[in-house]
Amino acid sequence: MQQKITVSELTGLIRQNLESAFPQLVVEGELSNFRPSSSGHLYFSLKDPGAKIDAVMFKNRLSFLDFEPRDGMLLRVRGRISVYPQRGNYQLVCEDMELAGVGDILAMLEKRKRALAAEGLFDEDQKKPIPRFPGTVGVVSSPTGAAVQDILNILRRRAAGVRVIILPALVQGEGAAAEIARRIEQANQWRLADVLIVGRGGGSLEDLLPFSEEVVVRSVADSEIPVISAVGHEIDNALCDLAADLRAPTPSAAAELVSSSRSEALEKIISLQEDMEGAVKSRIDRARLLIRPFSIDDLERRFRAILQPALLRFDDAKESLVHSLQEKLRGWRRRLELAATSLEAGSPLAVLDRGFSVVLNETTGKILRRGIEAKPGDKLTIRPREGLVRAVTEESTAAYQ
Repeated sequence: MQQKITVSELTGLIRQNLESAFPQLVVEGELSNFRPSSSGHLYFSLKDPGAKIDAVMFKNRLSFLDFEPRDGMLLRVRGRISVYPQRGNYQLVCEDMELAGVGDILAMLEKRKRALAAEGLFDEDQKKPIPRFPGTVGVVSSPTGAAVQDILNILRRRAAGVRVIILPALVQGEGAAAEIARRIEQANQWRLADVLIVGRGGGSLEDLLPFSEEVVVRSVADSEIPVISAVGHEIDNALCDLAADLRAPTPSAAAELVSSSRSEALEKIISLQEDMEGAVKSRIDRARLLIRPFSIDDLERRFRAILQPALLRFDDAKESLVHSLQEKLRGWRRRLELAATSLEAGSPLAVLDRGFSVVLNETTGKILRRGIEAKPGDKLTIRPREGLVRAVTEESTAAYQ
């Protein structure tokens, strides 16, 4: 206790001893907690049933990789031990990496995947359509996790009228799978939502295992409410992704999916409104341009220019009709005069005016046209132009003597 050293000195001694003791070594273990960084380096852990060690592979060594690392792979890594003083931990700095086989977890998941697929739980014809405008969205996740907050923020921004029901559940560790399945079943039992988002934020392969448990996969497949699986990040995979009606790469993406139709419809309506307003305004502007040259005097002049030729043609037609009628009237008048003359010439009165008389037999009332028709003793009535003469037949002959 009399000899004191600083933390940096202690860490330096540890670093010196560790790095000199393990300048080069080959380690075999299962890949876990794989997380590429934005700088291009790969950070991950290697583990076996008894221990775990952090590791890093810098981007200048990535060109030598001939496969894409994924959690659960069994790897053989060549590298050296390094101490990171700022954090006081040690890690394996990898120079090379190769596949050593399939990890226990991946093998177990692959076996479970084949068994469930054989039952038809992943068939596409079993998928239900996601409602276009859900009124209520149920979220099965940890109520304190960042995933729920991301979902709430996105729905609040993109679809403020949508109700959100949080169905709290553990998302990792012992008992998580049973609780997730129970929340899905409760949502269906009470018909709590129009669509369910089941998921969590990113994590290691072990952290995401509850979402690949058989009880969760079956609950998702049996759900009458459409389910969107949103487990981890885009590179993460869980078996419930295959059983869900739709898979979202992240919880935030799931929130965007259930609100996209509403926002897209609103954008479409706004776009159509703007198009209609623009079309109406364009027509009004065009109409204004067309009527601008037409003043009241100009319109009257144009109207007269159209009307006057028609009036002239009407006057000409009227005069022609009147003339034709007059000619016809004159013709009819001449014919009438000739008819009157003919009638007057054939009138009995005109004949009587010339000295003729009408002789009737008083007994029979017949007009005598021949002298032989009168018998001696017949009483006759003679009608000259004026007056009346009665006579008695003394003698009649058949012809003039």
